[in-house]
Amino acid sequence: MTQHPDEHTGHRDDYVVRFGPRDRIEHLVVMLLFFGLALTGLPQKFHDAAISKSIVDALGGIAQVRYLHRMAGVLFSAMTLVHLVTVLAAVITGRSKLSMVPGAKDFRDVVTTLRYYLRISDVRAQFDRFDYKEKFEYWGIVFGGLIMITTGFALLYPIEVTRFLPGQIIPAAKVAHGSEGLMAFLVVILWHIYNVVFAPEVFPGSTTIFTGKISREHMRHEHPLEYARMFPEEADEVLGHPAEPSPKKDG
Repeated sequence: MTQHPDEHTGHRDDYVVRFGPRDRIEHLVVMLLFFGLALTGLPQKFHDAAISKSIVDALGGIAQVRYLHRMAGVLFSAMTLVHLVTVLAAVITGRSKLSMVPGAKDFRDVVTTLRYYLRISDVRAQFDRFDYKEKFEYWGIVFGGLIMITTGFALLYPIEVTRFLPGQIIPAAKVAHGSEGLMAFLVVILWHIYNVVFAPEVFPGSTTIFTGKISREHMRHEHPLEYARMFPEEADEVLGHPAEPSPKKDG
């Protein structure tokens, strides 16, 4: 779900390479940091809950939990900065395009998908490298992450922040930080986990982001526009018309 320039894309047998090593490592780091932040942050927000007390005790006490949470937050902040700088540099130098930015087609795809699911139409939306759900998740992580980072540093350095901003910013940051953290946790559990583990088309789970590979059949079904560009000899069969010319590499 990252927006880096593609690694070399090739195919062997019935699989194609969809994500390169950098994308897979970045996803793994995000996953581990998210888990660590949730494990150490939610018990602080819901400190009266019995399970929170058990988690805090298991991790060595509240001081240790706060230390681990701050360290994970600093690492997440650094990783976010590196990611955004890398994407911006790739776009400026022409090595990538902003394929994760939603466009008019994404809104049309939402309507087409709803009509298909409601059986109003038998026409399925044809997605490119990323569909509207993946773009929603990506920008949710970016904007949600920026909120968590800014409010987190405000809570970490309240005296320094209030030298330049009103004191009310600190309690406001506390509310925003806890609420955004809870919302991010629920979105991952209810939305992302369903899409990559329990959705009928991927159950019992997609391993693409870990292996970097996707089956040609799955790609043909879920990302027909990208598939048609990779295999133009099958474009008429997949799309009903020749494939569009390949754009710049995107991520």
